Amino acid sequence: MTASSNVIIFRPRPASHGLRRPGTLIRAAREGQRSWKRERDLVRLLRADRCPVPGAALSRLRAEEEILNDQRVSRAAEYNLQRHVMLMIAILAEMRAAVAAAPQPMIAAE
Repeated sequence: MTASSNVIIFRPRPASHGLRRPGTLIRAAREGQRSWKRERDLVRLLRADRCPVPGAALSRLRAEEEILNDQRVSRAAEYNLQRHVMLMIAILAEMRAAVAAAPQPMIAAE
């Protein structure tokens, strides 16, 4: 028997794994959903001229949120909690909007 026989080896997670953030941040983002207005808030958050189609901005939002999360974890002085919460609100809202905008599969009648 080897010394490492009781060690469980896990495979690394793929890059597209779900968000794992502190509960307080997630609760704040969920509460912020109530006052979220996509046309107003997403344009301002993205610093864009017009609102993109639902789901189109998700990769950009997640990339910026990842940068802020790295700053949070490293306790960087430039970390902006308010922007982090707004990005989390936007990510949750865009995920919902993308699902709602997706075409519904047709169920064949038997």
